[in-house]
Amino acid sequence: MPRSPSIVPHSIDHDTYLVLNDFGRLGRAWSETDEEGTDRKTLIRRLLDDQYSRPVRIVAFNTNEGWSRDVTTDIADELRRRFVEYEEVPRSVLEFVETAMRH
Repeated sequence: MPRSPSIVPHSIDHDTYLVLNDFGRLGRAWSETDEEGTDRKTLIRRLLDDQYSRPVRIVAFNTNEGWSRDVTTDIADELRRRFVEYEEVPRSVLEFVETAMRH
């Protein structure tokens, strides 16, 4: 029986972040991103650049260290602290932070 290719990134020794985005009536899906765009710094920048329409959950994992966890609240808290650095914060980020901080 043929095996499916692994979704585990090869030779990445850093924490990988993925965003679950809500596309309304089309449903929710894990947003695709290039391999180099999965680090925390790039994730924060992409969120603040309004590259996700409705982020609802963020997970992080590190296959080399063997862990995964929901980091939604951690990322929302970091975004909230960075608001002072930006003249205008995207509505998608404001809604994400508000929702994440209620849970």
